[in-house]
Amino acid sequence: MKDLLKKTLPRPVFDFLKGIFYRLQVIRIRTMGRPRFYGETTKAHARRQSEGFFDKYCQGRGLDIGFGGDPITATSEGWDFEDGDAQYLKGLENEAYDYVYASHTIEHMVDADVALKNWWRVTKPGGYLLLYLPHRELYEKKKTLPSRFNSDHKHFFLPDRDEAPDTIGVVPLIHRALPDAEIVYVKECSAGRTITDPNIMSDGEFSIEAVIHKPKR
Repeated sequence: MKDLLKKTLPRPVFDFLKGIFYRLQVIRIRTMGRPRFYGETTKAHARRQSEGFFDKYCQGRGLDIGFGGDPITATSEGWDFEDGDAQYLKGLENEAYDYVYASHTIEHMVDADVALKNWWRVTKPGGYLLLYLPHRELYEKKKTLPSRFNSDHKHFFLPDRDEAPDTIGVVPLIHRALPDAEIVYVKECSAGRTITDPNIMSDGEFSIEAVIHKPKR
């Protein structure tokens, strides 16, 4: 519906209606709370459990950016649009969290470098920044914007390399934005994926997972 309205309505009218809808969403969530939603994080849970992911990287106080009602752990704190711009995390203290997780969020940020720096800012030394984001070849199934499946995507991602004009490499992004970071791993996750048709959204996992360690001073 959103994409249809965007195509058919004049831009000022669409932006006006989008603003009203946004404010109503914020009021509803602040009043009633976020409903539980089973999304990309839930898809990855069984695999992560078998890999010991939670014991290794999700201990202590956690922040889930853009969680959308699908938190990485039952005790992690959620940050979503009703809390403010995820690119900046204004109001959150520096080095406040033992782990910071963002699932399918950075592709919506205008500036991925700035977002990563601020997510790193609130991560404690000795802690972990955990990224989970759509893999261009597994999800987008094309090389340039716009996305077939989400019109709000501002970037595509590959694990290892940038590709102009629209694709950011996760490893180059980390090196560029976080020069002091220690990359534990960056890997492709495709468990349960069976749909390869470029015109149909993939099932299962279709993501890149990155674990980044923040060294103690």
